[in-house]
Amino acid sequence: VQLQAYGGGLVQPGGSLRLSCAASGSIFSINAMGWYRQAPGKQRELVARITTGGTTNYADSVKGRFTISRDNAKSTVYLQMNSLKPEDTAVYYCNAEVITTTGLVDDYWGHGTLVTVSS
Repeated sequence: VQLQAYGGGLVQPGGSLRLSCAASGSIFSINAMGWYRQAPGKQRELVARITTGGTTNYADSVKGRFTISRDNAKSTVYLQMNSLKPEDTAVYYCNAEVITTTGLVDDYWGHGTLVTVSS
C-alpha cells in the first residue's frame, strides 16, 4: 500500500492551498484517513481526520480555516487550507488505516509534502 501526497508549496499569509493524498495498492477498504504535520523542532501533530462515514475532527488551531474531505471511490483524502498563517508552515503527512486484501489492518503514511507560509 502506498500513499502519495500532492499540493504543497509556498504561499503568502492569508492564502490557500489544497493538499491531496491518494492511496493505492492491495487495498480492500480504508477506515479513517487524516492529515498530520510536523514543524521544525516540534512533534508531529494531528491536523484533521475523517472517518469512512464522513465524521471529522480538527486540531483547535485549524478549526474554521481547514476542511478535510475524502473520495472513497478514489481512495483519496483532501485538505483545503484557507487563511494560512506562518505557523501553519510544516511538512504535512497523510495517513490512512487500511484493510488490505489479505485481511491485515495497519496504518500507512505518505512521504510528506512541505507547506511554507511566508511573505
